[in-house]
Amino acid sequence: MSKTTPSAPEDQDLGAAGSQLSTAPEEEAPNLPALGVIGWARWFWRQLTSMRVALLLLLLLSLAAIPGSLIPQTGVDITQVEDFRRRHTGLAPVYDKLGLFNVYSSVWFSAIYILLFVSLIGCIVPRTWQFVGQLRGRPPGAPRRLTRLPAHTTWRTTATPEEVREAALALLGRRRFRAHTVGDAVAAEKGYLREAGNLAFHVALIVMLVAFAWGQLFKSEGNKLIVEGAGFANTLSQYDDFKSGNLFENDDLEPFSFTLNRFTGTYEPSGPNRGTPRTYEADLTYSEGADGKERRTTVEVNEPLQIGDAKAYLVSHGYAPVMTVRDGKGEIVFQDAVPLLPQDGNVTSSGVVRVMDGYKDARGRSEQLGFQLWFLPTYAKGSMVSQFPALISPMMAVNAYHGDLGVNSGIPKNVYQLDKTHMKEFKDAKGKLLKKQLRPGDTLELPNGAGTITYEKETREWAGFQIVQEPGGGWALAGSVAAIAGLAGSLFIQRRRVWVRATTGDDGVTVVEMAGLGRSESAKLPEELGDLAAALYERAPGAPESATDPEGDPSSTPDPHAVSAEGADKP
Repeated sequence: MSKTTPSAPEDQDLGAAGSQLSTAPEEEAPNLPALGVIGWARWFWRQLTSMRVALLLLLLLSLAAIPGSLIPQTGVDITQVEDFRRRHTGLAPVYDKLGLFNVYSSVWFSAIYILLFVSLIGCIVPRTWQFVGQLRGRPPGAPRRLTRLPAHTTWRTTATPEEVREAALALLGRRRFRAHTVGDAVAAEKGYLREAGNLAFHVALIVMLVAFAWGQLFKSEGNKLIVEGAGFANTLSQYDDFKSGNLFENDDLEPFSFTLNRFTGTYEPSGPNRGTPRTYEADLTYSEGADGKERRTTVEVNEPLQIGDAKAYLVSHGYAPVMTVRDGKGEIVFQDAVPLLPQDGNVTSSGVVRVMDGYKDARGRSEQLGFQLWFLPTYAKGSMVSQFPALISPMMAVNAYHGDLGVNSGIPKNVYQLDKTHMKEFKDAKGKLLKKQLRPGDTLELPNGAGTITYEKETREWAGFQIVQEPGGGWALAGSVAAIAGLAGSLFIQRRRVWVRATTGDDGVTVVEMAGLGRSESAKLPEELGDLAAALYERAPGAPESATDPEGDPSSTPDPHAVSAEGADKP
């Protein structure tokens, strides 16, 4: 059987059989001279809700997000933004006008976001209704000439046309085709999940867009440094720093609290990865709500404590030596674990002790004290940097100052830095800055009976937590999974139709014609049609060789596997 390529007029013979193998709306050329205002509005709406414009807007959204990753953002770290302004005085005003320091809240980013949202909805709604209509309907009847279809085969059989149609109907039903009899042919269709997957993919995109917008508007994110033995309650005043979305309210915070019982960190002792963390674990006791039952849990890196929409991530670690400051009379004016900030991978750390109230010098005058601390968890003689991150041989270097810390000026101060603008150095016997290296249990005596500072024999550890609350995260995850599943379905499932016509020839012998039509050319369609033809041939075998074909010429029974396929070789 030779391959046939249908011409344009012959394609029209397919009629409804070749129509709407997808839910894509038919495009009509605009009648430009008669458009008018309403016509142009309809044309613009059709363009906006077309699939190609939706894909273009999705690409634009991806490109628009790039500046938000490369340029410091006000909502993420305002300190970096201010530093960028100082270093780029000419470029910063341009970025301000373009909204590049706050990309995700800018007018142009929001415009792309909203247009994409509208485009997807306008694209999905009509396709969904059309798809529902197709599901409620039946496969269209067979075209007049099945031999005009891209894949087809035919043979003659002694079975009656009714027997052939019944066998075809049963066979196609077992192969999960939707099939029914129309006139002298059986019409069947399969692969509806392709369009379902396509629609699911776009619906999932809308879900992801809504979830992302909801999360950005109502999100909150804060950081808290907690020393072993201390706790945290999820209230705004407890955070070291905090930022939130535009629609966030304080009452949106999940009610919970926890206490850091112990932090455990282990490190590679030798080899090329010496000092690399092996484990970071924070042992917590937490409770939900005001009267919740206390529970124990362990938080590790990338394994947060999750309560409702809130997640508490373990993000940092350091040491907090216990320091005691006494005045000239021996009275304790300060005693606490002092968190120090790591400066390198071996946790060489720095910080300050500030005595703001209660201290009086040897003459009874009220004054404030400040001490700069430089801490090495593993000290090696001759080096002022730590040799290993674990607490093996701790040493503390202390510098002492007195005067006005500037905490009463109303200007916020960094608690890890010492403002020495109005401070004076304590002098040693040589008239130089008073400083000393302290081991656990050692004490530095201030001159002229001004008091002492002691590094106690206890060094606690602290853990830094980032508490993130971003509602809609579950919906975004569900949307992404659904989008992947829908995309896979739309790419790998082929929607196709099969027709089986059985009629009585001029010589009284039944002629069986089978043909298939897919949305796109594929080698799988002829293969599937050949498989169906072979299965049907067993129920309606070929007529004896003595039979003649419709032209009156003797011929052998055709092989039903020999499917003529446009664009594919005959088996």
